[in-house]
Amino acid sequence: MNMRHGLRKIVLVAHIVSSVGSLGAVAGFLALAVAGLTSQDAQVMRSAYVAMEVIARFVIVPLVSASLLIGVVQSLATTWGLFRHYWVVAKLLLTLLTLIVLLLQMEGISYIAAVAVETTFSADLLGLRRSLVIHAAGGLVVLLVTTTLSIYKPRGMTRYGWRKLHNQKGDPV
Repeated sequence: MNMRHGLRKIVLVAHIVSSVGSLGAVAGFLALAVAGLTSQDAQVMRSAYVAMEVIARFVIVPLVSASLLIGVVQSLATTWGLFRHYWVVAKLLLTLLTLIVLLLQMEGISYIAAVAVETTFSADLLGLRRSLVIHAAGGLVVLLVTTTLSIYKPRGMTRYGWRKLHNQKGDPV
C-alpha cells in the first residue's frame, strides 16, 4: 500500500512533530526530575513533581503513542516497510520499549506527585526520585538514538526485506 505524495508528507510531518516533541518533553521532564532531586527548596521540589506528572500524562504519553502509531502506519504505507530494514525494526522496538517503560513508570510518577501535594518528602522516596531521573535520562538517550536512526538510515535489510525485494524483481528466492 502506497500513500499519495501529499498524504505521505502530512503523515511524515506528524511523525516528526510527535517524535521530536516527545524528545523535547522528555528533556523537560528530566530537567524537572533533576530539580526535584537536587533542590533544597521544598516548594521547588513539590512543584517539580506535580509538573512532571502533568507533562508525563498529557504530553509525553500521547506524543510517544502518536509517534509509535504514526511510524507503523508510515512504514506500512511506504517502500521502507515495517520489517524490511533493520533500522526501522530497531526504531519500532525502541519506541515500543520507551512506551512500555513510560507506562510502567506512570504509577510512580503519579504517586510522587500525590505525595508532593499532600506532605513533605521523606527519605523513603529518595529511591523513587532517583529512579525518575535515571529513567528520564535513559528515555532521552533512546529517543536520541531513534532520531539518529531516522536521519542516517543505516544500510541493512532483514531476511524478510531481502525476500520481498527479490520477489518484486521476479528473482527466484
